Amino acid sequence: MPGPIQSIERAAAILRLLADGSRRLGVSEIADSLGLARGTAHGILRTLQGVGFVEQDDETGKYQLGARLLHLGTSYLDVNELRSRAINWADALAARSGEAVRLGTLLEGKVLVVHHVFRPDDTLQTLDVGALLPLHASALGKVLLAYDANAAAALRADLLEPYTRRTITSAKALARALAEVRETGWAAEVEEMTVGEAGVALPIRGHGGLMVGAIGISGAVERVCDGKGQPKSTLVTYVRDAARAVSRDLGVSRW
Repeated sequence: MPGPIQSIERAAAILRLLADGSRRLGVSEIADSLGLARGTAHGILRTLQGVGFVEQDDETGKYQLGARLLHLGTSYLDVNELRSRAINWADALAARSGEAVRLGTLLEGKVLVVHHVFRPDDTLQTLDVGALLPLHASALGKVLLAYDANAAAALRADLLEPYTRRTITSAKALARALAEVRETGWAAEVEEMTVGEAGVALPIRGHGGLMVGAIGISGAVERVCDGKGQPKSTLVTYVRDAARAVSRDLGVSRW
């Protein structure tokens, strides 16, 4: 097994040093604190600055943690709080609906599945945690797009990949679908990502009503949809109840 990489260990030590302090630090202070040559410390700092993990004050030349690193930390905390608050409600939704439950958040133009509860039967299933789903072809993704203007604006029409013959592949059709999501409050997918599968999803909101993720169910079309090919109203209600419960736990006073 290969050993640790010294440069990465040193970079991590610099980040910890900056995180532990309440003030900016200069190159010499950082080098002295960690027993590094000044040139070595400066080179690592310049690399960290290049990727946005540290920032240098223009006037003093001293360093502090960068916004990109802080954003990564905040995103980690947000996702873990979302998951911890949703676990019990997701389990209950799976038991109530009889279908698989997934919890998703936005990640670089995709849906990142951060929690997955298997369908409560004995069939063979694959864990989807960490999977990336298409925004335009999944119920979770449509919810995230409908309530995040930045994500919707960033999704280019040429990225609307067809997964089945029912996948939305035009910008106008997607805009109409998202408007419908905002009108009804929930999103559906019927054989748009996988033939024979359908799903329903609703947004999860945090403080101030800001959308922080989405929760949904997915399963076979014949179980999820009615005779008209639309998701069963009872299942929509189950998902809505779960989304509201998680949102209340995250601090939403009313919904």
